[in-house]
Amino acid sequence: MAALGAVGALLSLTACGSGSDVAVASPCRTLDASQAWYGTNKDTLSTFIAATGTCGKNTDAKPLALFDWDNTLVKNDAGEATFYWLLAHDKILQPVDWSATSPYLTPAASAALHSACGTAAPGTLLPTSTNTACADEILAIGDNGKTKSGASAFDGYDHRRLEPAYAWQVQLLAGHTPAELTDYAGQARTQNLTAPEGTEQVIGTTKVDGWVRYYPQQQDLVATLQANGFDVRIVTASAEPVIKVWSPELGVPADNVIGIVPLTDHGTYTGHLASCGGLAPDQVITYMEGKRCAINERLFGITGPAAFDQQPPDKRPALAAGDSDTDIVFVADATALHLVINRNKTELMCHAYANPDGKWLINPMFINPKKHKDQPYPCATTGFTTASGDHQPLTQANGTVIPDQQDSVY
Repeated sequence: MAALGAVGALLSLTACGSGSDVAVASPCRTLDASQAWYGTNKDTLSTFIAATGTCGKNTDAKPLALFDWDNTLVKNDAGEATFYWLLAHDKILQPVDWSATSPYLTPAASAALHSACGTAAPGTLLPTSTNTACADEILAIGDNGKTKSGASAFDGYDHRRLEPAYAWQVQLLAGHTPAELTDYAGQARTQNLTAPEGTEQVIGTTKVDGWVRYYPQQQDLVATLQANGFDVRIVTASAEPVIKVWSPELGVPADNVIGIVPLTDHGTYTGHLASCGGLAPDQVITYMEGKRCAINERLFGITGPAAFDQQPPDKRPALAAGDSDTDIVFVADATALHLVINRNKTELMCHAYANPDGKWLINPMFINPKKHKDQPYPCATTGFTTASGDHQPLTQANGTVIPDQQDSVY
């Protein structure tokens, strides 16, 4: 008998009115057998999809599956790729005052930028493709949160709700239009997808990644989840307009992307960012607690300070996937499965290896995975980053300290 779908298990069913057994193909898509996952992860995912999905079931429910983007669904970082493209193509505009580009920029960072980039008229395109000192300074602050000389570039922010370097990359879009950013992101995407794997590029005098790839396993997982009735969404700490350029090839509509939202005035980016939880602009982005806040506000209509709180199970994802401490809060909120791509990020991996609810699934990166981390993750001493940036022992929901964890999935 011809298969009813591209994939599916054969089921033995009784033909109506005949009493005989006939083999028919299940119409429910399953994960591609040719795609390699670590250990028994594919079996666990398949069991989860069959149990939680709605394919073949008499229900209108659409279980929610949430994915981080950079280094979770793709190898390398599409947001950074766009930032690098802007610097390589002289698209950063001279601000009126560098200190106004972020409320958290330190005087040392402002002075370093002023010295490196000069005093061109505000709105002038900075020649970062040729002025290597300016490019190096902007890159160091935007990539590492420190000046080229190593001084801290940001202070005074909530470390559980904001990564100011991520925010600053988006704030530097001030003066451009949404249409321009879509064009820039598209050009950066083409460059990074066509570059050979392992390509490096030089911004200023600094070598950075010059390539990005979609993970085939994650493309298959997303498509299989969608075919089984899941509502698949992206929650990213990159600029939302940038990831909207990337997501359709993965089968995720642009409207299903939640990320950092640059604010506009009269059709031009202002350099300020939409906030969450009733806070003023620039105080929180889609980072750690900010990801949960954005999910609660934009998907469940929960506003004000309550948007930062964990919600009842019916207002949380069934599956959540991430690769970094950026993702720990929304990934931990998942009710059925927490999928972690191992990039050796302490807080996330401490929770994943401790596996307190038995629902944590760890997979190495599908391309160029991290090598084994020789030293244990310091969960019991410095595993948790506080809002002020201090490091404390990491605890489970019941208050017990998570012991240090060995890296075993790599």
